[in-house]
Amino acid sequence: MITYQIERRSGVATYMQIVLQTKQALRLGVLVPGDKLPTAKEVVETAAINPHTVLKAYRELEREGLVELQPGRGTFVRRGLGSTDAASQAPLREELTAWLHKAEEAGLDADDAAALFDACRAEVYATADSPSQAGPTHP
Repeated sequence: MITYQIERRSGVATYMQIVLQTKQALRLGVLVPGDKLPTAKEVVETAAINPHTVLKAYRELEREGLVELQPGRGTFVRRGLGSTDAASQAPLREELTAWLHKAEEAGLDADDAAALFDACRAEVYATADSPSQAGPTHP
């Protein structure tokens, strides 16, 4: 089961943090279709937030078709987001963890490493999506 970590100083609305953390768990295979999300009461107890905030997040996830609210039973995952399963991601996760250790040894803090990763990700995915990489064009 997922445990939400609320960053009060992040500038991101609390309900949106729940939505984003749920989506990340779906992408990473931590949550899969059929899994039950924690009840609003459980989230309130662990994260010390308003129950309406949890319900707002769950309604947003339901609106996006990711979860299904079943009155009297709970909130259940309807579909995942990841394009690969957790086992397929394991080698990449190991390589990325090793890279992060190297970045730390090189003196980068977490924000520096995130910025470098984001810059490289933008380059790779922008290149992959650009028309020049799609193959030759014909006049």
